[in-house]
Amino acid sequence: MSRKKTIWLAVGGVVLVAVVVGLLLFQPWLLFVDDKVDEADEAGEVVGTASDGLSQTSFPEGQPTDDETADGPRRVELAAADFIDAEHGTSGRAVIYLRDDGSRYLRLEGFETSNGPDVHVWITDQKSGGDCEGCSDSWGIYDDGDYVKLGSLKGNIGDQNYEIPADANLADMKSVVIWCDRFNVAFGTAAIA
Repeated sequence: MSRKKTIWLAVGGVVLVAVVVGLLLFQPWLLFVDDKVDEADEAGEVVGTASDGLSQTSFPEGQPTDDETADGPRRVELAAADFIDAEHGTSGRAVIYLRDDGSRYLRLEGFETSNGPDVHVWITDQKSGGDCEGCSDSWGIYDDGDYVKLGSLKGNIGDQNYEIPADANLADMKSVVIWCDRFNVAFGTAAIA
């Protein structure tokens, strides 16, 4: 085999490996695939808004109910906010509820963002909207402080629920973040405090 042919084969092999690694890392086909979710909201009646916001951990006594729902599950809204775009267009609403049994969950309503690899739902102590008015890495700050991981994004479109761990302290948390762990960047954020 000639030296020139060997060089071309080596270059071709390196390019092929680079393309395969790039495809596995970036997963560009996800840009054309939507994962739709339609989880029902909980049956519990919303009986109010928590007076202490995210720091509230016990269900308020004396919440108004009518006779039909007095025996059914109840919940109060701890915080709610609309999503804003970060590195990807993101829309919908994030609502955090406290159930009458003391457990909490996050609900994404009318939610839509881009699909991507390794995307998660977090609650973080970083403010919504990035940092430093659009400077470099403005949307990559959400793993710099404290955060609560709620799990992998169930779908990039649709209503979905995420349980909040019982031991999670939300008192200093400021935003819900759709976070791409692979590239350390926020797809979108919602200001909950």
